[in-house]
Amino acid sequence: MAKPWATFGVDLHLEPTGGGVRRGLTDALREAVRTGRLAPGTRLPSSRALAADLGIARNTVADAYADLVAEGWLTARQGSATRVAERTVVPPTGTPPRPRAPGRPTHNLVPGTPDLASFPRAQWLKAARRALATAPYQALDYGDPRGRIELRTALAGYLSRARGVRADPEHILVCAGFSHGLRLLGAVLRARGARTVAVESYGLDVHWNLLAAAGLRTVPLPFDERGTDPGELTDQDAVLLTPAHQFPMGGTLHRDRRAAVVEWARRTGGLVVEDDYDGEFRYDRQPVGALQGLDPDHVVHAGTASKSLAPGLRLGWLVLPPGLMEEVLAAKGGIDSCGSLDQLTLAEFLVSGAYDRHVRAARLRYRRRRDALVAELARRAPRVHATGIAAGLHVVLRLPPGTEQSALRAAAWQGLAVHGLHRYQHPEAGVERRDALVVGYGTPPDHAWSTALEALCAVLPE
Repeated sequence: MAKPWATFGVDLHLEPTGGGVRRGLTDALREAVRTGRLAPGTRLPSSRALAADLGIARNTVADAYADLVAEGWLTARQGSATRVAERTVVPPTGTPPRPRAPGRPTHNLVPGTPDLASFPRAQWLKAARRALATAPYQALDYGDPRGRIELRTALAGYLSRARGVRADPEHILVCAGFSHGLRLLGAVLRARGARTVAVESYGLDVHWNLLAAAGLRTVPLPFDERGTDPGELTDQDAVLLTPAHQFPMGGTLHRDRRAAVVEWARRTGGLVVEDDYDGEFRYDRQPVGALQGLDPDHVVHAGTASKSLAPGLRLGWLVLPPGLMEEVLAAKGGIDSCGSLDQLTLAEFLVSGAYDRHVRAARLRYRRRRDALVAELARRAPRVHATGIAAGLHVVLRLPPGTEQSALRAAAWQGLAVHGLHRYQHPEAGVERRDALVVGYGTPPDHAWSTALEALCAVLPE
């Protein structure tokens, strides 16, 4: 039978020392507060609970609390818990100074994040309740390293219907976002003896760095007005592409080039990694089907909820060729890296149709923002040309030659966070320099969009 002291109160680690129980307790509490181990505002256990935990008289604890209240270390009010008093905590000698957090920009137009204020909280909570109510108790145990079967099944159905992916739940692995999935694939490629991975001339350095950390060299492919050119794919071991919506340039890989990539993979045995990061968001064209649908045996389809819902969910997936699962599981360490409840919630969100409804509503909201951006540019900055506007959550603004850096300086002065195109160019890419800004119009919340757009137009050359 559990002892009464084990079932109430809050835990507090103390080691009273010195002469006398009361003095030892008082000194231990004072030292914990003085050094900052007990932060200002921390709620302390009741005198009854702490006395039971320490095996001492309740009056002893009450007297120690009273002494420290009188000294100003603690605060206590009738009917309220005893708490650590608000005060400046002096760090121990030798503690390095805490670095100052960088100031937040007034407006954020950095691409890569959706409007987090529009996350469907009520619908997600509803799905979470249904998922938790119907989940077997085994769902709270250590899980399948591939991910929950409910989510893998729901993803197989959705991806087949909406993205043209040829998916089987047995070939889907749930991961903690695309970067996690890419790290796993990099480890598998290196274990196979791979040395080089072809990448696009424009992309994210975090992805190139992940591959480099796995011991793989990234080699950029040529880029022209038709997008990435796979003509120089030769003896590389794999290729990383964003074929449905090139990041950040915004184009779609031409069907002839899509076919050429698949033909290269079949001929050489190379692996194609398809980053389908925002395939749900298109406005002026029909959706482009996944490259994986052309050859599931050589293409890894990678997706994520980071753009459609929120990156903080840390939920992504890999649709793997049949022979690759065991190697990826080995790289993953045989553990399930994503919380079961979040996986079950996303599965319910997909199956119930809530995900489709959310995407459609978000698509309309982002299209209106894009239209407002294009219209304002035509009115106030006619020398700036918007490209890559048919899909996604960002746009590339082509600037007059030599004006990118001055635009970035003006943006910083305005408190506007925005990136230049040069930031996304591979250091070995042999492409002509283009002056441009990459604007994430999906990032601000609705209430801040109009002022962010105004700040953007103020820094552009007229």
